[in-house]
Amino acid sequence: MEDVVIKVLFCGVCHTDLHQLRDDYGFSRYPMVAGHEVTGVVDDVGDKAAEKFWKGQRVGVGCIVGSCGDCGVCSDGIEQYCKKKKWTYNDVYYDGTPTRGGFASHMVVNYRFVVAIPENLPLDAAAPLLCAGITVYSPMKFYGMDNATRGKTCGVIGLGGLGHMVVKFAKAFGLHVTAISSSASKEKEAREVLGADAFLLSSDAEKIKEAEMTLDFILDTLPVAHPLEPYLNLLKVNGKLVMLGVTPTPMQFITAMLLDGRRSIGGSFIGSIQETQEMLNMAAEKDVRCMIEVVPAEYINKALDRLDKNDVRYRFVVDMRENAPKM
Repeated sequence: MEDVVIKVLFCGVCHTDLHQLRDDYGFSRYPMVAGHEVTGVVDDVGDKAAEKFWKGQRVGVGCIVGSCGDCGVCSDGIEQYCKKKKWTYNDVYYDGTPTRGGFASHMVVNYRFVVAIPENLPLDAAAPLLCAGITVYSPMKFYGMDNATRGKTCGVIGLGGLGHMVVKFAKAFGLHVTAISSSASKEKEAREVLGADAFLLSSDAEKIKEAEMTLDFILDTLPVAHPLEPYLNLLKVNGKLVMLGVTPTPMQFITAMLLDGRRSIGGSFIGSIQETQEMLNMAAEKDVRCMIEVVPAEYINKALDRLDKNDVRYRFVVDMRENAPKM
């Protein structure tokens, strides 16, 4: 009644796929069908789902495919924080059926967790937006970065798959953007390709010192533990540092750096289905695109190997079409 059958056309490759396939988290279930950045077309719909979707419609599926629907966060429309949410793959539905991801010909998903892809947004480019895109868009909206009327400034730590999308969405919101990286070689691309207004090399103590108290917001995308003190000093009074990277080890900082400036540290995790639809609509309207490398299905293992070596600019997308070009 509530299901949508989706013919998968493209599926992005995320670091989470790599970790799940290798059982890095210790709870992988096999056999596994990975992939949570899925775009395609509706192949069939149940009666209830037909009220919102129709056969042939361009749609997408992100990181979760179920939630309890009854708890406080579900009632508030932020189901990504539901304690009973169901992951798109490597999980079990409430009826005991395993969840399967987008590296397949078809998916069956409850219509509440399906989003429409705007007609002017290419399906391959839309795929990574369902993870990387919404992961940066949601905190920007929640923490007020979408209001650029007072010339707000935003910094991003790291220029990988998430970081480059921070730059793109921040510019679309009208923010002045400072890219912060440990690699000096990324300055040219950060400025000329991604559109950053300024660049800071994290190892350049003098420049970091000069930039103190210049940023309203910082989004930290690094997935490894690192010192926070240099970045907290970049924040203005009332500035916010938002953590997006999942670090395997604890991180420390001196609390006085928060107190003297009323600064705060927050976090954010993907985004709601409603936010995801808003994000896709904005991406289509503002021409926000993830930089991708499209590969055929038979290349998936090589793509995972390259991803493990950070050898991609900036996201892989697998072409799942039957007549996809070969490499």
